[in-house]
Amino acid sequence: MEETGRIEIWFFIGALLLAYGILIMGAGIVHFFSPPAQTLALAELHADVWWGALLLVIGLVYTVKYWPWGAKKG
Repeated sequence: MEETGRIEIWFFIGALLLAYGILIMGAGIVHFFSPPAQTLALAELHADVWWGALLLVIGLVYTVKYWPWGAKKG
């Protein structure tokens, strides 16, 4: 069966997770070096940095795995 050059939806999901991971982790790094005036409960855990890093890694895995312009499968 011949492929029609379709792009998997998982590539777009990975790219979206990658973009969100970059944004959330970037905001967390900014808050790490310049804390806001009112701190949140458990702010010392830096959940935004960890959550952003997790999204970044998952997004990177999906983006690389389903990259549409790579070598032909099969």
